Amino acid sequence: MNCRCSRSLCLVRCLCCILFISLAVMSTYYHLRMRKVEHSTVAQGSITKLPDSKTVIISAYYDDRESNNVRIIAILHVDEVKELYCWFYCENSNVHVPVRAQIDVHSDRFGFTYSTVDLLCKEPQLCSSKYISIQSSGTENPSRGPVFEIKNREPTSFSANFTVCISTMFGNSSNVLQFVQAIEMYRILGAQKVVVYKNSCSRAIGRAVDYYVSEGVVEVVPWPIDRYLRTSDAWHHDMDPKNEIGYYGQVAALNDCLYRNMYKTKYLTFNDIDEIILPRIHTDWNEMMETLQKEHPDKSVFLIENHFYPIHLTDHTFDNAFPKDVPGRNILQYIYYEPEQPNVYNNHKMIVNPRKVIQMSVHFSLKIYGGILDVANHIAGLHHSREAKQPNLPFTSLIRDTTLWKYNVTLIRNVNRALGKFGYTV
Repeated sequence: MNCRCSRSLCLVRCLCCILFISLAVMSTYYHLRMRKVEHSTVAQGSITKLPDSKTVIISAYYDDRESNNVRIIAILHVDEVKELYCWFYCENSNVHVPVRAQIDVHSDRFGFTYSTVDLLCKEPQLCSSKYISIQSSGTENPSRGPVFEIKNREPTSFSANFTVCISTMFGNSSNVLQFVQAIEMYRILGAQKVVVYKNSCSRAIGRAVDYYVSEGVVEVVPWPIDRYLRTSDAWHHDMDPKNEIGYYGQVAALNDCLYRNMYKTKYLTFNDIDEIILPRIHTDWNEMMETLQKEHPDKSVFLIENHFYPIHLTDHTFDNAFPKDVPGRNILQYIYYEPEQPNVYNNHKMIVNPRKVIQMSVHFSLKIYGGILDVANHIAGLHHSREAKQPNLPFTSLIRDTTLWKYNVTLIRNVNRALGKFGYTV
């Protein structure tokens, strides 16, 4: 009897030891995988460089279109940064949970050492998180770096039918007249909001930007990318090999604009400030897109063909429509565009349903849900006023197009009213 009791007691003790060791191992595992939330600084700017010095974070967005992912728009050195972790700040349990990020490098790198990437991190189960941090390790203390708010958690109703994304304003241009004309044309065509990623501009342009911000038309996203990377104003590395990223990080700005406005607007248009998507047979974008979407319900990206209107060829019909002292070009003077070059790809700009787009490039969408429609030139075209692409073309080869003139009365009135607000009068 005593012998049996001793054996039972030994068995119980062995089981207790096994249980204790198991609990210790599990405790160590969870200690490594989950850390108590410590005080960290929430990133406030639109661009944040991580301590590893090779990664720049733009913003984090919740994206549940395929899975419960958080998508972080970032720029990184693609040859040197191979492993990153998202640390989720779980509010319900007051711990951090690390998840290794899938690094999805955008295909339009254009030869530069740094590229726009999506960091995709699947949200852990039973972890309600408003904030996330990005680290190079899945074990070190995540409190040493900044944390980022996870945006788009609760999609809202649309505040706009159309929002225009204007990326990477830089340089010292004083083309005030064309800037104001472009903003007013976007409004006439149906835009309620214009988002500008502003690196720098002249004082004159700055006054115009400030006016439209005060009117609630323009939203400025500060874009000091050149503080963190050697930044080129060329689009390809071969054109400027000493720098690290092209065109002031334009691709990252476009993708941030996509996700920033995904649930705020029905449609997004992507173009530069010297470009206007002009409907040819419809009154405005609303009417045009209603027709196109009804005819092509499976399409989510609408490509608009680019046309170059050389600025050295001017029509003088509206020479006196605007104040003489306002600096800049008058787009109503540009009514001749170049024909397409044989065997040369003609770029496009876009109107998109942002909820059906995953990744953007400058002239096309890299990843989407749904289809792409090349909008016929008789329906819409891109009015792009700039230096001639084909300077040796005879005048008789150019195509006359006065589509812009059908808006001239409203455009002249609205532009002059705006110019008067910051000191220019006819």
